[in-house]
Amino acid sequence: MAAIRANSVLPARREAITLHTADDVTLVGELALPADRDPVATLVCLHPLPTHGGMMDSHVIRKAAFRLPALAGVAVLRFNTRGTASNHGTSGGAFDHAVGERYDVAAAIEYAEFHDLPSIWVLGWSFGTDLALMHAGDPAVVGAVLLSPPLRFSSEEHLAAWAASGKPLTALVPEHDDYLRPAEARERFAAVPQAEVIGVDGAKHLWVGDAEKVLDLVVQRVAPGVAVPLPREWDGPMETADTSAYADRTTAVFKDVPR
Repeated sequence: MAAIRANSVLPARREAITLHTADDVTLVGELALPADRDPVATLVCLHPLPTHGGMMDSHVIRKAAFRLPALAGVAVLRFNTRGTASNHGTSGGAFDHAVGERYDVAAAIEYAEFHDLPSIWVLGWSFGTDLALMHAGDPAVVGAVLLSPPLRFSSEEHLAAWAASGKPLTALVPEHDDYLRPAEARERFAAVPQAEVIGVDGAKHLWVGDAEKVLDLVVQRVAPGVAVPLPREWDGPMETADTSAYADRTTAVFKDVPR
């Protein structure tokens, strides 16, 4: 048995994918499926703000793709929104302040639905939570999990629409978040009766050191038949990813930049 570390890559069927939006923008992405079985659920991942280092390889999303197909049988679809770059490539278009990104979200959901991926959940982080609330109300989506929601681009109108949908919504809110902390989050999400707000003790907006806790909570919501906490060790083949290229892309680098 070997310990699962930050850059451990567990076995999966991984495929580079291309998403085509309704406004003719091409997006780069990846789909990771369990290596030897059908998935029990699907995560469509929406990354943090690209102007502050967010991308499909932001660490929580990257670790979800590296681990969850093997540990939980969960398919992980991640992609760069318009104008966003990572080692996987650069998506077409330009950042559009959560407006044009509605086509990006729709294209990802459509891809998951077209490929018959089961139980589609949206996992948004920071800016990605606004995209989820604003644009992920598609009938194919089961529900959403929000990490560090700032409620910056989304409005009361979007919360009301989500409430009307009846879809489950879970917000994981760090105790020491920079933008929205648990008590205020409970007040804001009271507009969505089915919303569950979970304050995570000791955590911060970037979830550094808390990725395992986050993944356990996500799996508990989207694949309740899977036992958590997830294994912290792996008895089998395991690769190590080189993520050194992202040292200057982490959102921590931009912590003092006005948003």
